[in-house]
Amino acid sequence: MRPPHDERGDTAMGTGIHTATGRGTGIGGDVGSVGAEGPIRTTMSARPGSSARSRARSLAPGLAVVAAATAAAFGAASLLPELNASTVGVVLGALMANLGLHREVLRPGTAFASRQLLRIAVVLLGLQLALPELAALGLGGLGVVVLTVAVTFTGTCLLGRVLRVPRARALLIATGFSICGASAIAAMKDVADGDEDDTAVAIALVTLCGSLAIVVLPLLRGPLGLDPAAFGSWVGASVHDVGQTVATADRVPGALTAAVVVKLSRVVLLAPLVAGVAVARTRSARRARGVSGEEAATGPKRRPPIVPLFVVGFLAAIALASAGLVPAGALDAAQHVQEVLMVAALVGLGTGIHAAVLRRTGGRALVLGMASWVLVAGVAYAGVRLVGA
Repeated sequence: MRPPHDERGDTAMGTGIHTATGRGTGIGGDVGSVGAEGPIRTTMSARPGSSARSRARSLAPGLAVVAAATAAAFGAASLLPELNASTVGVVLGALMANLGLHREVLRPGTAFASRQLLRIAVVLLGLQLALPELAALGLGGLGVVVLTVAVTFTGTCLLGRVLRVPRARALLIATGFSICGASAIAAMKDVADGDEDDTAVAIALVTLCGSLAIVVLPLLRGPLGLDPAAFGSWVGASVHDVGQTVATADRVPGALTAAVVVKLSRVVLLAPLVAGVAVARTRSARRARGVSGEEAATGPKRRPPIVPLFVVGFLAAIALASAGLVPAGALDAAQHVQEVLMVAALVGLGTGIHAAVLRRTGGRALVLGMASWVLVAGVAYAGVRLVGA
């Protein structure tokens, strides 16, 4: 076969380096050499920045579609207040995947949105959490929050074993329902060591139940005898995603402030929960396997950090907000950016939700998700009634 050729000369084998006289430098050559005609200059075919440009070109189609779907989600939410932009984003992503519209050229961009943009959104979420404001809950309110998270997380994991839901999937479902939906699932994903289907099923379930909460919980306020403040506390302690919490509480005048404060106090528990699970699983794995022959010969393998770095960023953002180091205008701007990035990330995550996977593996997971929703709502309601709004 005739080797590739261009008008300037032959391509150097294995390097893509061309000489000024038209001769290659040879196999593996990466520097200029001196020939009969004098010094030979070299030019690298991979110029600085070309890799970044290539990466940007591969991401552009998918990110453009994500941006369009994000705008459509916010547009739909503004036209129909009953809708939540986060829910619409997930649905649009899932429709793309199941209608055959999620082409190969889009996948790098949607994957970037579902991972990198989601992590940035989680970090920016930390700027909404000022610890002095959460102290207004008092010991009783904080106790309700901690108890609700602990019972929901533990109960969901145990029920997952009974239902024989895969361990990683049950862990992600438990995290999403007990803390803050998709953000919590993203933070726990690496620790859970599951696959993309586990993440997709967990995202689908928290989106489904959180969307139902927007409609169902306000209807239950009267029968349950909750005044607006108590209803807001119940919503904040039981609804998963922050956006869904706001949408649910906003339907009852006077409930929003209590809902947001209680909800954000749950979000603060994200980092301790992820760290605790990571430590427990690491110790359990070490006891189970001891020191393998490979580790004995080559030394211990490099392990990922116990807490993902973006969760550390989340904690740093909380510290900045709590210290009052961020101007109010910057906090408002960061909140808007966080909301947009979260919806964009959920569009990307939605493209991983496939009806075939849900039909094949989601039956028991659906039962687990619904049971977890009832559990978190029940425990939160009992706590609110016990200590008051």
